[in-house]
Amino acid sequence: MSSFRKALKSRQRNHHERSQPGFRKHLGLLEKKKDYKLRADDYHKKQNTLSALRKKALEKNPDEFYHNMISSKLEDGVHVMKKKNEEVEVTEEQKKVMRTQDIKYVEMKRVAEAKKIERLKGELHLLDAESKEKNKHTFFVDSKKEVQTFDLANHLDTAPELVDRVFNRPTLKTLETKSIQGAVEPRRIEKLARQRNHQYKILSQRIDREKKMFVISQKIQTRKDLQDKTKKVKVKKETANTAAHYKFEAKRKR
Repeated sequence: MSSFRKALKSRQRNHHERSQPGFRKHLGLLEKKKDYKLRADDYHKKQNTLSALRKKALEKNPDEFYHNMISSKLEDGVHVMKKKNEEVEVTEEQKKVMRTQDIKYVEMKRVAEAKKIERLKGELHLLDAESKEKNKHTFFVDSKKEVQTFDLANHLDTAPELVDRVFNRPTLKTLETKSIQGAVEPRRIEKLARQRNHQYKILSQRIDREKKMFVISQKIQTRKDLQDKTKKVKVKKETANTAAHYKFEAKRKR
């Protein structure tokens, strides 16, 4: 009898739900039981959440007080945090770094950034940087007539197209006797200009990063100094860009 059941079971086929018939293809995919199960579970989950929130709202005590009421207010039915009038002492990024990194590590990263900045400055020379102070070149003449007829290109003995350059401004004699070295095609010159601007952007980002690391290092050091039991007075509050300043009581060392 058992062998007959085994033989009967081996001939059974898995049950498959039918797909959408051909004349109903325009109605889309035919929903299976597993699809209905997912949709039903999602529906019941939302209904349970709504009923829980409804119950919570009905049982809420209007006279209840909690400390977050002091620092929040209601705007268009939504609770929002009140903005502080004073400047934020420590930014979220600074808090994260100060909690996870030690002052020695922060100082090491700051020194590494400073070295990279010096190397980039040496490569770029900052010849045409926008933030650099413009140089002044004063020419002296003997009369007002010479001032009116003064030609800068003739005075510098160079081409008029090169007068505005602050570097690589050869004279006419040099242009006649020597061949031009480097890029001369407009497309090549534009590419070099884009690369130079990209390098200036990287330099600016590294300078900002080095300043942030310096501020974080100062704040960590200040917190370490505050652990000392020496009497101290706060002279200046801590801001996002500077550490707090304290005046410590002088102690005579024995």
